[in-house]
Amino acid sequence: MESKRITFIVNPSSSNGATGKQWPRIRAKARDRLGPFRTLITTGRGDATQLARRAILSGDDIIVSVGGDGTFNEVINGVLNEEGLLEPGVLLGFIPRGTGCDLAKSIPIQRDLDRALDNILTCQTRWIDLGKLRYRGDDGRELYRYFHNVMSFGLGGEVDERVNKTTKAFGGFMSFVLATLISVLSYKRKRIRLSVDNCFDEEVRIWNVAVANGQYHGGGMWVAPGAALNDGLFHVTVIGDMSLIEVLWNLPKLYNGKIYELKKVRMLTGRRIEASSFQSVLMDVDGEQVGRLPVVIEIVPYILPIICDVRCDPLHYSSASM
Repeated sequence: MESKRITFIVNPSSSNGATGKQWPRIRAKARDRLGPFRTLITTGRGDATQLARRAILSGDDIIVSVGGDGTFNEVINGVLNEEGLLEPGVLLGFIPRGTGCDLAKSIPIQRDLDRALDNILTCQTRWIDLGKLRYRGDDGRELYRYFHNVMSFGLGGEVDERVNKTTKAFGGFMSFVLATLISVLSYKRKRIRLSVDNCFDEEVRIWNVAVANGQYHGGGMWVAPGAALNDGLFHVTVIGDMSLIEVLWNLPKLYNGKIYELKKVRMLTGRRIEASSFQSVLMDVDGEQVGRLPVVIEIVPYILPIICDVRCDPLHYSSASM
């Protein structure tokens, strides 16, 4: 690898604090494999965005996120502005160490540390699409945010809020399963107005709507089988007006890829999605609860280069290497 300026942005609180305990070992291996680099440690929500932006503006070439999907989402929102990448040559790396780490199920980002560092060393990349949403903050200001994997609204936002307020000692999968079960029992279905491009515009009663760039969210829910990170489309999964018994009985289909077998689940594809409601409907964005409807979501094709393992790429991405 040519001489590159590398910054690791580390969320020590991810995975219920396990990342902070693992960081000394990760740092030692990374220095042996990559040479010198800078480390920036997050201390709270939103820090990774500010730290990533600082790293980009100081001339760094590679930003490596160490944490979960939420940390990676913050890093992405630090290296991009409304027009795109702040610096066109920057690359993003990801060492998954979070509660869910669902992105790594849709693109070959290695969980094994040695292989992840090898990929950073060789700078093999894949360009992926991102979603961009516009919504209003609690103060009424219009905000925008990118997401790399899945954003959802309805039950997903409630689950996020519960997961992020409770212990994650049971691990990512069980933390989300338990939060989902508890939320399902207390959740009241929402009535929303949903439009997808020019092909769908209806008022529907829903449990959840997932706008998917990747295939998985919520610690392994296979919410969008067939979605691809580089096809220029969202796969929109609408879980409709089921009874509580129907939801509980069919919950395994959320994990085994058979969700579209259900009559009250609808799959749509599109590039622009709008949703609103007279009720309070929480949004989940890459595993974080960031706001509530109304929202406008648009696909931004081929905007982000991610370092990954091109040797075991399960999908047909367009390759760019440095």
